[in-house]
Amino acid sequence: MPDTPLPAPPAGLLDGASLFLDFDGTLVELAERPDAVAVDDGLRALMRRLAQRLDGRVAIVSGRPAGQVQALFGDDGMTVVGSHGMEFRWHDGRVRVADRPEGLAQALAAMHALADRTPGMLVEDKPLGAALHFRMAPGAEADAQALATELAARHNLHLQPGKMMVEVRAAGGDKGAAIRTLMSEPELASTRPLFMGDDHTDEPGFEAAAALGGAGILIGAPRPTNAIYRLNDVQATLAWLEAACGSAA
Repeated sequence: MPDTPLPAPPAGLLDGASLFLDFDGTLVELAERPDAVAVDDGLRALMRRLAQRLDGRVAIVSGRPAGQVQALFGDDGMTVVGSHGMEFRWHDGRVRVADRPEGLAQALAAMHALADRTPGMLVEDKPLGAALHFRMAPGAEADAQALATELAARHNLHLQPGKMMVEVRAAGGDKGAAIRTLMSEPELASTRPLFMGDDHTDEPGFEAAAALGGAGILIGAPRPTNAIYRLNDVQATLAWLEAACGSAA
């Protein structure tokens, strides 16, 4: 991961590409609570224009549950990959979801016990994982990390750090594997993958995009990354996507 300044993505990068987008911190600002995020009409319209620009070769690849992302966008018929590559909901109605791990019930109970004695800490129950959010309890980060590490080892779960949160989830998938699966679809196979994301959980996606002849675009402050382009923040991302919609070759 080179630690050198990255350029902004050039105009026309979408030509001949398939576009994969992280959600939180990329298309919408991070919120104190996962349920505080909303999708406005402008973002819905932008996603429709991107789908038209790329003949449907657009997907959201998120750590959130796929059904939750679809509900936020409404019935727009887009492909969504959720739970860090463990849930696929294609635009044509196909669904592929991994089995819920047996140890999640016990992990959730332990997380709730910690949250009950930690003001501001939140527990998120996902279809394939359980997360502790400490954005409103930053002093409890060490406790959250220690508990999640213990639970992952005890219940054979994958430990997934994130921005002001830590998650234990079903093992076996990541955003890189998700992009490889999406790119195996016949209508995408001859295109270049572009993946835009802000978090360390997006690094496997950047790596996969590059390996398949495409590129990763980091959203946020500079840091060592597998991405080769960078945009400053959510607003810069939305502005670049809007401009890209009108820059057909």
